[in-house]
Formats: sequence, structure tokens, C-alpha cells
Amino acid sequence: MASFAPSSTPSGKLSGNTQTYGPALVVLTSLFFMWGFITCLNDILIPHLKAIFDLSYTQVMFVQFTFFTAYAIVSLPSGMLVEKIGYKQGIIVGLLVAASGTALFYPAAGYRSFEIFLLALFVLASGITLLQVAANPYVAILGTPETASSRLNLSQAFNSLGTTVAPVFGSILILSVAVMGAEELSKLSAADQEAYKLAEASAVQNPYLLLTGMLVAIAVVISLFKLPKIETATPAGAANGEVLANDRKSAWAYRHLVLGAVAIFVYVGGEVSIGSFLVNYFKELLNMPEAEAGTYVALYWGGAMIGRFFGSITLSGMTDTRKKLVYTLLVFGLALGLALYITKEYQNFSSFSWEGFARTSMFIVMVAVNYVAFLLGGQKPGRTLAILAACAAIMVIVSMLTDGHLAMWTILSVGLFNSIMFPTIFTLAIDGLGRHTGQGSGILCTAIVGGAIIPVIQGMFADRIGIHHAFVLPVLCYVYIAYYGLKGHVRSI
Repeated sequence: MASFAPSSTPSGKLSGNTQTYGPALVVLTSLFFMWGFITCLNDILIPHLKAIFDLSYTQVMFVQFTFFTAYAIVSLPSGMLVEKIGYKQGIIVGLLVAASGTALFYPAAGYRSFEIFLLALFVLASGITLLQVAANPYVAILGTPETASSRLNLSQAFNSLGTTVAPVFGSILILSVAVMGAEELSKLSAADQEAYKLAEASAVQNPYLLLTGMLVAIAVVISLFKLPKIETATPAGAANGEVLANDRKSAWAYRHLVLGAVAIFVYVGGEVSIGSFLVNYFKELLNMPEAEAGTYVALYWGGAMIGRFFGSITLSGMTDTRKKLVYTLLVFGLALGLALYITKEYQNFSSFSWEGFARTSMFIVMVAVNYVAFLLGGQKPGRTLAILAACAAIMVIVSMLTDGHLAMWTILSVGLFNSIMFPTIFTLAIDGLGRHTGQGSGILCTAIVGGAIIPVIQGMFADRIGIHHAFVLPVLCYVYIAYYGLKGHVRSI
């Protein structure tokens, strides 16, 4: 069965017994979960900080600007550090740096300082960047090259599990605390102001202190865990002194890599922009309380998890049709359970409500559309990418042109179609780079800075034309991704 794995899948060798991949994959998958969880907490942090510091949309989007700028600054140095100290040590250092960032949230909340929050986010993101640079090669190499993309999609699915759980966690612990602006706070007595500031600070301090402890604990576990060692890889033929066909001086000379970097830039920017605005968007659309709106964000990121499970099943090389059907039905069951939990319809089984049924079934219909999109892709990565991007663009346009629950559900469904965009673009972009694959990977990781820039631009749009129509920017992002899937990824001779 065809897969999304490129011909340039990392070809390094594992020392020792290369067949015992399971334990190592479990450890690495936990890392994917953790950095997904931490990254998605930004979507909950944004409305909280916006209210505390009375910020405009443009100003509060500096949360994402600071976080994703770290990718642009730290990606290439992280690659050099990993080459020097090794992948295992790189993972440990990344975890400890990330833990330092989460620890900084304690003084940031205590001093009520937006600047310290931004510093904490930058340090945290730097650690996560190093984690990604160190962990991704392991996932690619722990198994056969033919199923490398399937493993990456599966790992990304657990990354999405983290992004699904985070909004619920954050809504309960952070957004449940009523937030007052400076003017409202000034009306309270000195004692009440002090009590409020203490409660407000602890709403952020306690969750991030818990994350600090978890990150340090994982670092300790990994330091004691014997991970397979990746030996330096060389392109096929290069070891024998052969000149690779179409070899060029630099990764920048490959058109499909450069266009792929742009695709990564707009993909991350579009995905992060949508997630960052959802709480405020639902508050405006439906007058939904922030804590409730935050839990619905879990469906946006949960949709990406569902889609990635579909991708993993489709691309796994599985030949047993019955087993594939069972796994597919399990994914649909997972989607139904997630929808019932978020909409709280599981509490109303004794008193059936057509309105509640419609809310839940709308998400399941979108899941079915997502599955059909995978089938239409015909296991061809470029075509699948183009179809998913077109569906995402259509859903955003429908949301912009409607109101109420239809606007809410269509924008939430975009997460389903985002699902495999990153690994698909990534593998298409580094296909055929040969000895320049490492440089190409660094370029693509640097392009994640789109998550810093595009949300700020959308924030400027939201301040001027309103949050509802500011989503025109992600539409343009998905149009470009569709182009890359159709034409842009084709390698030039």
C-alpha cells in the first residue's frame, strides 16, 4: 500500500536490537502528547490574559507571536545542539528548558506582568522546539521506511490527544475564575483586591507548576531509559562516493522544498489563528461563557486527532480489510464519545432532545465528510492534501457567512481537515533532497514561525473588521495549501 513516506525518509541506523521498538515509541509518544497539551493551553491563556490586562486582539496575539517566534530562532541551533550532544540528551535538555518556562508562569502571575508571561512562553517554546527536533527522527526511523509516515501520523494523533485534553483542563482550572479588568478591580476594597489577585494568580500558577513537575519527571524517566542510538545517516550511494542524481548545492535550490516551507508557514499560521480566536468567537456568536467556550475548543483540536487516526489507518500498509474496518469504526466511536462529552449530551440520555441530537450529529456528519475526503484522496498525498485544504477553506467561508450554531460547528470542523496537513507537507517537501534532507528539515521547522505572524495579522483584522470576518486570512492560507497539494509539491528536474 502506498504511503506518504518520502524516498528521503531518514536512513540512519539503530545500534543494538532494532526490533524492540515498542518501548521507545511509547516514551516518544508521551512527548508528543505533552508538547501538544502545553501548546494548546495558549488558546485558553489568551482570553484569560486579554481580560486581565485589557488587551486588544492584536496585543493579545503577541502570546502566539512570542511562542512561535521561538521556532524561528531556536530550530537551527537546536539541530546543531542535537548533533553535538545526541538525540537522547537533546530530549532531556528540551524537557528541562520547557520546565523552566512553565516555572516562570508562577512569578508572571504573582507580579501580574504580561512581559514575564511573554518571557515564560518564549522559554517554554524553546524547550518544545528542541524536543521536536530531537524526537521526530526517532519516530521516522523506529521501523520500516514504508510505514514511517503512518508512525508519524500516529504520534501526531497522540499530540492531538494532548491538544484535545488541554482546553478542558484549562477551562476548568483557568477560565472558571472570573476575570476583572483594571477599572472593575479598582472599585473593590483593598482587602478584596488582594483576595481577588491571589485567586486570579493561583488559577495560572497551579496548573503550570503541575506541568513543571511532570516535565521534570519525564526528563528523569528518559535519563534512566535506554533509547536506541541513531548513528549518523548518509544518503544511499553517497557512502560509496557516488554522485547523487540531481544533487544541488543547497536545499534552497529545490523548488518543492521552498514552496513547502511556505505551505508549513501558512498551515501553522492558519491553524493557530483559528484556535486562538475560538473562545472569543463563540462568546460573540452565542454569548457563550468563556469556560464553556473553552471546552468546545477541545473539539477543534480533537478533530485533528480523529483525522490523524484516520490517516494512520489509511497509511499503515494494513492489508486486513476487516481489521481496518474495525479500527475505523473505533475512531468513529471515539468521535461520538468526544462530541457527547463536550456537548454534555451524555447527561440527557433519559430525556431525549432533538436540539441536543442535532448538535452532536452535526459533528459526526463532519467526521464522515472527513473520512470520505481521505477515500477520495486515493492514498495519493498531494491529492489528499488538496482535498482536505479545500474542505477546510469551505468550512471557514461557511462560518464567516452564517451565525449561531452553524457558524460554530463549521469552524470547529476545520480541525478535522487540518489533521494530516503538517506531516504530509513535511514529507512532500523533503522528498528527494538526499544529503540536504537535514537542512531542508531545519528550514521547514523554522517555517513554523507562521504561527507567530499570521495570528497577529488576524488580530489586526479582528480589531478593524470584527472577529467574525477576520477568518478570511485562514481561507487564503488553505487556498495556498490546496495549490501545493496539486502542483507545488511536484519536484523539478
